[in-house]
Amino acid sequence: MRKVYKDPKALATCLKDLVDFYLDDVMTYEKLQEKINILIDANEDRLYKDGNLSLKISNIIGSNRVDIINKVYSEKQN
Repeated sequence: MRKVYKDPKALATCLKDLVDFYLDDVMTYEKLQEKINILIDANEDRLYKDGNLSLKISNIIGSNRVDIINKVYSEKQN
């Protein structure tokens, strides 16, 4: 997994795969948090605009995955 993505589609695909691994019980929630936080730190300007997940990325990954990523992001903020 790369840390920095310049292409939003590649970033969305990486996030989608991570969440799918979690949903398929291949990865624990703590490991998912760790990996998503790494991606958020490296790509925050591409991921979140005005506190919301980028529309292009959210359209690619779907609403269920967006909810999980937003939960990890909000836990990181606290």
